[in-house]
Amino acid sequence: RRLVVGCIPYKFKVDEPGEYAIDQRVQVLVISSQKGHELMFPKGGWEKDESMEEAASREAMEEAGVQGNVEKLLGRWWYDSKSQDDQKLGFMFPLSVTEELRHWPEMSSRKRRWVTVAEAKESCRQAWMIEALARLVERLSSFGRERSVSHL
Repeated sequence: RRLVVGCIPYKFKVDEPGEYAIDQRVQVLVISSQKGHELMFPKGGWEKDESMEEAASREAMEEAGVQGNVEKLLGRWWYDSKSQDDQKLGFMFPLSVTEELRHWPEMSSRKRRWVTVAEAKESCRQAWMIEALARLVERLSSFGRERSVSHL
């Protein structure tokens, strides 16, 4: 069984908290699979000489060409491997994007696209990634509420 680490790169469209719900203010970065048929979040194997957070950061840079701050683990999920006849254990982190690279290692084999939360839910076929996205939205929503309360 292989351990897989991934991240959901995200950024805010509108800086000021306003009337918009969090899922309308946040954009997430999806990438194409190497065969190009599917959209997903960056993920990959976890090397023995790195932490899970380092692996998530490395995968984001290699596959999506973004760098940023890896935040607290969203969760872990068992999912069926498409290539092998077994299950993998996937760990997913949020990545608050601080930099988009113009050139990155897998740019010739993958496309990247900023989308809304709704578009990501619609286009990503991997249920565990959709669950992780729902947890991210929930976390960002509660963080926004805490922040607005602290300003009173």
